[in-house]
Amino acid sequence: MKLADRVLHLKPSLTLAITAKAKAMKKQGLDVIGFGAGEPDFDTPISIKKAGIRAIEKGFTKYTPASGTAELKEAIARKLNRKNKLSYTPEEVVVSCGAKHALYNIFQVLCGPGDEVIIVSPYWVSYPEMIKLSGAVPRIVEAKEENGFVPEIAAIEKAITMRTKAIVINSPSNPTGAVFGKSILEKLAKYVVSKKIIVISDEIYEEFIYGDEKHFSIGALNNEILKQTITVNGVSKTYSMTGWRIGYAAGPVEIMKKIAALQSHSTSNPASICQKAAVEALQGGGSEAEKMKQEFAKRRDHMAGRINSMGKVSCVKPKGAFYIFCNIRGTGIDSITFAERLLEEAHVACVSGIAFGSDTHVRLSFATDLKNIEKGLDRIEKWLQRL
Repeated sequence: MKLADRVLHLKPSLTLAITAKAKAMKKQGLDVIGFGAGEPDFDTPISIKKAGIRAIEKGFTKYTPASGTAELKEAIARKLNRKNKLSYTPEEVVVSCGAKHALYNIFQVLCGPGDEVIIVSPYWVSYPEMIKLSGAVPRIVEAKEENGFVPEIAAIEKAITMRTKAIVINSPSNPTGAVFGKSILEKLAKYVVSKKIIVISDEIYEEFIYGDEKHFSIGALNNEILKQTITVNGVSKTYSMTGWRIGYAAGPVEIMKKIAALQSHSTSNPASICQKAAVEALQGGGSEAEKMKQEFAKRRDHMAGRINSMGKVSCVKPKGAFYIFCNIRGTGIDSITFAERLLEEAHVACVSGIAFGSDTHVRLSFATDLKNIEKGLDRIEKWLQRL
């Protein structure tokens, strides 16, 4: 059987693959420390869970409008205005089955054969595959480790061609934790406005920024860049609601109408009860997010300090998100071999950096408690000493 060309070269998600393998080893009775997870290890706040339960009890279990309920879209618009200084109306918002789904919709609506989309490397694993599925070509701009994994504007300008349709920015970044400061966003905004290039701003980790760093939404800089920006976010990370699958995108109304139409012929609406829970999250879940952030900050400091004291490996302390992008050049082995051997020989799961565009790194998540972090780091250090 001949399959469609669009899937012949599609790569499976290595982050999901390593998590599945680690779970399988645990089922066999092996003591595996998982640093591969891309989700907070905290429970969903009780008020949010109760909102979902109330929705079930009241029979809110039917179809909603394909692009989301008016109630949730209004809550999202209020949040974007209050938190991000973004002036979006509910008509400019589409609720999807997670931020990943929102991004997929965007690429499908914006891009086609011959188009190019700029992404910054290291990048989230799904960006290149989503772009290729749309028929477009990902154009990679490398962000150097010595610059904190923040790209240089000159490098972005060099990558832009007549075929460039959009640029994706992810701040804070998965996998590096890099944060785009206001200065670089202003320079980028000025340039892309002049070139009429759409900015897809993935802000899913916005709440998890540490130290004196601050989150800035590029669309809030001025009305010109707002008209060329699609802001993507969701409740998965901030409120530990990964399994609830609620994400959203906000942007120019003509684009959002097409995204809504596409979604109406694919998934239809996100789950009704999850939308009710998301309304509660956006209206009252901020205190729990702050507690998670404080705990993540402690874990980040501990993990980064230990890694930089081991030898053979090193890292730049991330400014956001909940990952360490660990440099493994000193081991002399590639990232896939490193991850496979670490799991098999030391029973510690991480994700190979090649999935994110760098074969000299691996990603370690600190979305697990300090006891597990300490145990896992002890194993890594002993394993490195045997290499």
